[in-house]
Amino acid sequence: MTKLNFNYATKQLLSGYTAIILGGFGIHKFILGYTAEGILTLIISIMGGYFSYGFTFLIMQMIGLVEGMIYLSKSYEEFIDNYFMHKQGWF
Repeated sequence: MTKLNFNYATKQLLSGYTAIILGGFGIHKFILGYTAEGILTLIISIMGGYFSYGFTFLIMQMIGLVEGMIYLSKSYEEFIDNYFMHKQGWF
């Protein structure tokens, strides 16, 4: 496995586990290089959570959970194709 392949494999695992555990904060988006999506997730979670007593944070956490399961269930090649070649930002 080359260094480039190792980097993608590491990002797949790291973003998948981070999305499951801390999905409401959008850290997995930053790991994949999607800064705009990460900031949007963070703003919705914090600001929306403040004004809705945490309801939007729970929604964003559930979205992160689903995204994490999707990241981890994809094959290595499919993950690279979707999230690095075609830049699919959501799901």
